[in-house]
Amino acid sequence: MARTPPRQQALIALSATSRFGSGALMGTALAVYIGEIGSPFAVSLVFPAYFVGLMLFAPVWGAVADVTGRRRAVLVGTGVGATLAVLPLTLVGGIYAPIGLRALYAAFAAGFSPVMLAVASQRGGDEGRGREVGFFNSARAMGFTAGQLTVGALLGLLVPDALYLVIAGISLVSTVTVALVADPAAGSDSGPAADEDVSLSAVVAAVRRRLLPSVGERAHLRQNGLRWLYVALALRNMTVLGVMSLMPVFLTDRLGLSAFWMGVVLAINPGGQVVCMYLFGRVADAVGRKSLIVGGMGGSAAFALVAASATLPASQVTRLAVAAGAFVLIAAAFSAMTTGALAFIGDVAPTNRESELMGLRDTAKGVGGVFGPPLLGGLATVASYETAFAAGSVLALTATVLVGGALVETRTVGGGLAASSD
Repeated sequence: MARTPPRQQALIALSATSRFGSGALMGTALAVYIGEIGSPFAVSLVFPAYFVGLMLFAPVWGAVADVTGRRRAVLVGTGVGATLAVLPLTLVGGIYAPIGLRALYAAFAAGFSPVMLAVASQRGGDEGRGREVGFFNSARAMGFTAGQLTVGALLGLLVPDALYLVIAGISLVSTVTVALVADPAAGSDSGPAADEDVSLSAVVAAVRRRLLPSVGERAHLRQNGLRWLYVALALRNMTVLGVMSLMPVFLTDRLGLSAFWMGVVLAINPGGQVVCMYLFGRVADAVGRKSLIVGGMGGSAAFALVAASATLPASQVTRLAVAAGAFVLIAAAFSAMTTGALAFIGDVAPTNRESELMGLRDTAKGVGGVFGPPLLGGLATVASYETAFAAGSVLALTATVLVGGALVETRTVGGGLAASSD
């Protein structure tokens, strides 16, 4: 398939940057505001609240887009819902209402990634899928980086109500932009037939059948070991998201870093992804998908171990260097794994199920975000941060072994796809 036109690339980049930037701003702002009036436990709920919405609704919106064939309508509709979910924050206070609104925001924002990834994947086709997916994820990482780098200044400059309006405005930018993105599937035969029932009841029934398939309708999940990729992603994300949930406290309390240097270290990961996602997208097209997935999951296990070792040096400078190195490692590992996994899913997914299967990847991420932080947080409470990080690495290592043995490469060395079922 031909390369995406520059105007469309700019629209995709702006929509991704603003969508993920608004999400990063909202999550950090809520954590700060709730931390001022609530307990550390209350603050910790902000993180899984987002992933609950992601876990439950990403495959739903993906399936709706596939069943109806109206990807752009799903993108706009979920974008409007996410934007409206921010506005009540200007009217409510306390702890649990904002956390509930965070989950509601996630339930709508969950529609963006799987549908846009399906658009990017289809634009790239068999020969350029990795490149297009890498470009999208690079823009996504740029949004996270911008959100994390600017939230500190905005928290100091704006009162909460004003900041929430800024977040809603950025979310609206993404919503308006996706309305201008051309869907390569529009007008193709991948959507519903002209005489097919697309009423609400029919769509709900079709989505239910897709998300809860009978035993005889699960062949698409066995293609090239796809189901084991989802299991491995959940295990890996339990490790990394569990470690990440503890990092702000670990960096300041255990390593003794100032708030400034903590922010610098945390920004290395999304900042590195901006470059690595784009580069690994091209690598995925050149060398295949499986090696990137296996290497990325192995690198995630190594990240947890390197982070655990950051307290060993006596020198503060050396501790900072080890921590920074850990975040460089996870930026590269996450980029390799994500680009390889998304290209792999795009390779094996039937055209009329691509958004749905991209959404199941977000569900696997949500499982990690819901269960990883309390698991590693509990270990850190009864033992130590270092013990929790080291124990968490076992989950990512298990994921590495799983994909190494269960996945079948989808791309031949000479180009083109090599399909197989397990």
